[in-house]
Amino acid sequence: MTIAASVFDHLLRVFFLFGYALLFAAVEIEIEGEHGWAERLPTWFRVKPLYARAYGAFMRGKPLTGYHMVMFVLPLWSFHLGFIGGVPWTWAAESTALSAYVLWVVIWDFLWFLLNPRFGWRRFQPSEVWWHRNPWIAHFPVDYYSALVVSFLLALSASATTHTAAVVRNHALLTAGMMALTALTALFAPLYMRWHAHMRRPGSDERPLVLRR
Repeated sequence: MTIAASVFDHLLRVFFLFGYALLFAAVEIEIEGEHGWAERLPTWFRVKPLYARAYGAFMRGKPLTGYHMVMFVLPLWSFHLGFIGGVPWTWAAESTALSAYVLWVVIWDFLWFLLNPRFGWRRFQPSEVWWHRNPWIAHFPVDYYSALVVSFLLALSASATTHTAAVVRNHALLTAGMMALTALTALFAPLYMRWHAHMRRPGSDERPLVLRR
């Protein structure tokens, strides 16, 4: 593979996965609105059963909901579609998929806040986000940092079978690219918020034209 082809493949992967995270963030804004963590969705919500407490311990106190059980598994499932499409399974390929997924979840979650008119960058803080009340470091919840560490450990684990640093190197490039695109998105977030408000301006909803009894 030439250097140009390798660079193109890396950029394609960055843009594809970032676009995927952006779409998930946008659809969640449409579904949840200003109320995060399925607070007002018609889904089940558990904190007391053993399975919910186990989940809460793993997720730093977050409640378990039916919505999140599906929304976390759905993209994880999609990150493995390549194996069904003919990519041979190896631990290096699996660690590549898992490390990318963990990074992707962080980007997806942050984009939800960045683009959501209820939050944005200025209101992304522990006093405003009840499900991220764990310690924050430098304006980000500690969950983000721990997830990034896990993603790099997963990528690094591939060296046990490949005896190279290729997977972790590629993951570092993916991380840098995703973060750069996230920073760029922050510049355009006000435009999205204005469009969001425009589509919801008083008198603009046309449901009555369709739902006539």
